[in-house]
Amino acid sequence: MNLSALAPFETMLAGLERKSRLRTLASRQGIDFTSNDYLGLANAPRLKAAISAAIDRSVPVGSGGSRLLRGNHAEHEALEAEAAAFFRVEKALYFGSGFAANVALFSSLPQRIDLIVHDALIHASVHDGIAASKAQAVAVPHNDVDAFDQAIRRWRHAGGKGRPWIAVESLYSMDGDRAPVLALAGVADRHEGFLVIDEAHATGVFGPDGRGLASALERRGNVLVLHTCGKALGVSGALLGLPSTLAEYLINRSRNFIYSTAPSPLMAAAVRETLRIIVDEPERRARLEDLRNFAAGHLQFLLGVRSTGSQILPVMIGDNARSLRIAERMRANGFDMRAIRPPTVPDGTARLRISITLNVTEDEIAEMVQTLAIAMGGG
Repeated sequence: MNLSALAPFETMLAGLERKSRLRTLASRQGIDFTSNDYLGLANAPRLKAAISAAIDRSVPVGSGGSRLLRGNHAEHEALEAEAAAFFRVEKALYFGSGFAANVALFSSLPQRIDLIVHDALIHASVHDGIAASKAQAVAVPHNDVDAFDQAIRRWRHAGGKGRPWIAVESLYSMDGDRAPVLALAGVADRHEGFLVIDEAHATGVFGPDGRGLASALERRGNVLVLHTCGKALGVSGALLGLPSTLAEYLINRSRNFIYSTAPSPLMAAAVRETLRIIVDEPERRARLEDLRNFAAGHLQFLLGVRSTGSQILPVMIGDNARSLRIAERMRANGFDMRAIRPPTVPDGTARLRISITLNVTEDEIAEMVQTLAIAMGGG
């Protein structure tokens, strides 16, 4: 191979490094203040037992094909039926990841004559789905209900004839704040549109039995809700709750669904068990609430960091290089913490994203905050 062909890529990587934006893989080290395993279920004995039991009853590890071929397994169908009942939706579809589900949804359901209005801080997976969509799309300022409404009105005034699709996260992954989902549902109703709510960081943590922050909108025909399984639920995959007609449409028209190998049936069995765990063990949510309140209090007292009311507590740094230095100091002191930089977050808002999980104790939180205060003082 002509090595000069690699030169453009090397130049791009060098540019990222100069801007302190180069990403590298780092193994786990120290106490967990970075994962999304909010309820501490990733290593739960009940999940291990459920997987062992599924193996004993001959549930395969691999699916062997797409859902429309031989890859459709009874475990997939059982999970989807149980998830639809649990989340109180008409139909649930199981995808290999939340990313895959968002790309499938936004690349397939909004039609050419429709409009997608999305929050400026929406997940990258939604952006990728929109990029593959034929619908017009517009971003609006974060959590600005009036901006959503006005964007749809301008589109209608300019001759828009289809339906609007409003896309938000119920709990934002990098800021830890909540979307005004009830008010946005009102906007969708007024304009005869759809509301798509990504519950990735709220599923399992908030709402009755951990059903999420959008649980008050259950069973509404114009609301679609995505529940990822790889965060608080401790496993992997994603469950998309939606009307049966739209589910059938995805099965027939979504290239991501049609041409992807189906998720592991063994993982589907694990997700079934984790849905039972979050109902049977509400003390996990209660303990997490206590820990996040404890952490927020300490961060406010020592560093002036405002509480987000969630388990995601960003510490704003601003400068990319400084955020990397502080994160490295924290890891050197035994606390697994990562710097979040553009383009994941807007320019000038590099931060440490502190994630509170059941994998830590109050004593470890207190020690982490003390260490962070010292690390930030070092420049």
